[in-house]
Amino acid sequence: MNFSFESLGLSEARIQHLEKIGFTAATNIQAQAIPHLLAGRDVVGQSQTGTGKTAAFSLPILERIDPNQRSVQALILTPTRELAVQVKEAISSFIGEQNIRVVAIYGGQSIDRQMLQLKRGVQIVVGTPGRVIDLIDRGSLQLNQINWMVLDEADEMLSMGFIDDVEKILQTAPSERQTALFSATMPPSIRQLVTKFLRSPVTVTVEQPKAAPTRINQVAYLVPRHWTKARALQPILALEDPESALIFVRTRKTAAELTNQLQAAGYSVDEYHGDLTQQARERLLMRFRNKQVRWVIATDIAARGLDVEDLTHVINYDLPDSVETYVHRIGRTGRAGKEGTAISLVQPFERRKQQLIERHVRQSWKVISIPTRAQIEARHLEKLQGQVQEVLSGERLASFLPIVRDLSNEYDVHAIAAAALQMAYDSTRPAWMQSEAATIEPDKPSTPKPILRSARSQSVSKNS
Repeated sequence: MNFSFESLGLSEARIQHLEKIGFTAATNIQAQAIPHLLAGRDVVGQSQTGTGKTAAFSLPILERIDPNQRSVQALILTPTRELAVQVKEAISSFIGEQNIRVVAIYGGQSIDRQMLQLKRGVQIVVGTPGRVIDLIDRGSLQLNQINWMVLDEADEMLSMGFIDDVEKILQTAPSERQTALFSATMPPSIRQLVTKFLRSPVTVTVEQPKAAPTRINQVAYLVPRHWTKARALQPILALEDPESALIFVRTRKTAAELTNQLQAAGYSVDEYHGDLTQQARERLLMRFRNKQVRWVIATDIAARGLDVEDLTHVINYDLPDSVETYVHRIGRTGRAGKEGTAISLVQPFERRKQQLIERHVRQSWKVISIPTRAQIEARHLEKLQGQVQEVLSGERLASFLPIVRDLSNEYDVHAIAAAALQMAYDSTRPAWMQSEAATIEPDKPSTPKPILRSARSQSVSKNS
């Protein structure tokens, strides 16, 4: 179940910024944790990765950070450098117009560079325990102004042997602080940590996300580096050719832009988001159900009531931020015992998010590359052959036999059949593919041109 951010106590400016970046409804963990954190309570959250807990702890912190104070006010500990970077990027996206700086610190990156970043002044630090300890010992990371501490994925942090570092950091920070701990499990070591360092914490619990239905074929298309998702989507649609599809995006702006691009390419598609009136939504829904529109591009908030029978595909143009949302999205297809296909566009930096979703829905995605022109054309020809076989068994065939008889006086019957197939193929091929200049292959690194030596240099070479 999703909840409104308006009911959680966040500022109006924060809510407007969240809506702008596509966060229009809170997840379960956010709805439970945010009010307590805003009220100054310590919180223990038992939730899996992928439930939206990063926003659950970072939004209250951002509400209370003093932008004019250039010292570290919040420290978030994570078990891995990958998670540190992911959390840092998420917090950066939530900041909006506030003058707040956040930095990720972890091993494997230049410690001198991280020391310089801290010296310039930051309010929020996201880091791994080992590197945090190093910077504390060097005097570069001062915790005397810390008001918030977060332990993210605490059980994984302790299983990796960080228990001593975590305790040292907690002891170094001021005792008059607010602390939040999030963990998928609550083994005795975590409970001891809670008892020792948190003050009368409120416990919030989110159940393990349900596994995705097994009748849904889950596919991940890897978007090549330096490609936009819009560029990658067209060859995917050309290959898959969904009968009906919901394409999920994060924001209304993306929905509008993508709809315009696909309509210009000749596809039957329309947009469905919060800017539409209720009457416009109902009209679009009716057209979708009546097969007058094949594909609908929708935001999550608008798509809650958008249920269509015999939906063949769900496409995650933007990956969701929680596993619950992913399961809810793809559950729109594969209903009533039928099979469905769920496609996700995955950019290189989203591979970890992909793996987390796979782990929690307990199913692996079939990972494939963006289809080539040759693959698309082969699929279209295969489909055309099936259509021809279906027509051959129909009753309308006799109406066209006189045309074939007349043409056979001048042309071979095989050539006549091939010409008819070419006409049918060209009429159904997407408009953007009909141009020979259309490129859908991954970019290849350019080969450097040979260096031509001047006549003077060649003369010098000969004389030397």
